[in-house]
Amino acid sequence: MQKNWWKINSETLIDTPFLAVYEDRVRQNIEKLISYVKGDTQRLRPHIKTHKNAEVLELFKIYNIKRIKCATIAEAELAANQQIEDILLAYQPVGLKAERWISLIKKFPETHFSTIADNLKTASDLNEIAKRNNLVLSVYLDLNTGMNRTGFSISENWTGLIDAISQLKNLQFEGIHIYDGHIKGTVEERNLEASKSFEQIINKAENFKIVAGGSNTFPFYAAQENVECSPGTFVFWDSNYQIHLPEQDFKPALVIVGTIISKPTKNTFCVDIGYKAVSSENPIDKRLSILNDENLIPTAHSEEHLILENKGQNQYEIGDIIYAEPYHVCPTVALYDNLQAVNKKQQIYAQWPVGARVRKNTI
Repeated sequence: MQKNWWKINSETLIDTPFLAVYEDRVRQNIEKLISYVKGDTQRLRPHIKTHKNAEVLELFKIYNIKRIKCATIAEAELAANQQIEDILLAYQPVGLKAERWISLIKKFPETHFSTIADNLKTASDLNEIAKRNNLVLSVYLDLNTGMNRTGFSISENWTGLIDAISQLKNLQFEGIHIYDGHIKGTVEERNLEASKSFEQIINKAENFKIVAGGSNTFPFYAAQENVECSPGTFVFWDSNYQIHLPEQDFKPALVIVGTIISKPTKNTFCVDIGYKAVSSENPIDKRLSILNDENLIPTAHSEEHLILENKGQNQYEIGDIIYAEPYHVCPTVALYDNLQAVNKKQQIYAQWPVGARVRKNTI
């Protein structure tokens, strides 16, 4: 592996903090993803919440990935603007969001859109709004296999709910959606846990289309037939998944770049990677890892400041550049308007807008 792959040519650096994305590594991660499904890109429906980026969507198209999953109307609009053929909004559209969903579908009549529902009332509401707009909406049943965040419980009569949804004339039932991000542990433990619910489902829904999983359960669903897999973090990867999903050989492809701005004590210094520059929902030891030096340990964090304690022998000065890998990359990307694209020569050569970090684009 290339030593200091993250280091950027100083002549191309911009003011910090910023996010650097390494295109060659993104391409390698896409190729690795495809290898896990033995080249069958029709079995891939990656979630775009991680990157929210048009340039990554263009790379998907180059690799013949034509289906995506998303969580917001803005993400769906971004994908439609990039002429992604098949877009699944894996977030039940309720209230005014349903109105926006209809507006999006009307704006892009050549795109196949679908969404999820986990109860008959929401499905009926979608049916009514579709009827008023002379549309037929494609809908998946969102099943709860244990995460208890959304979805209709697999321990209840979900096949009866499918029958009821199928009777609604302005809905087209597409299949089943599963997200099981609660499943943790070794790959063997994750595979076993995913298989328990999947066997219940497949025995009752053998002929239904299934969109399933995220990063944690991707190895299990990649090994199943006729299941569309929906990991998202693979495109950039992060230190959380490097630690907890070691069987997935993706490469870190996104780095936070900061600058040492002060040295308040002999063994500590301050970097401009504050709360506003890296996702901080976790304890301080699970926010980022410093790539320059494993002996640089985060000890304090605030909106614009990160304090690192130097427990090693290397010396650092004010103005030195610090490179860090985020622990949770998805919400970190959402903090930035743009990504700085880095080429094989370790030069920043382009700027990739994070086009769907907003709540609303035009719809």
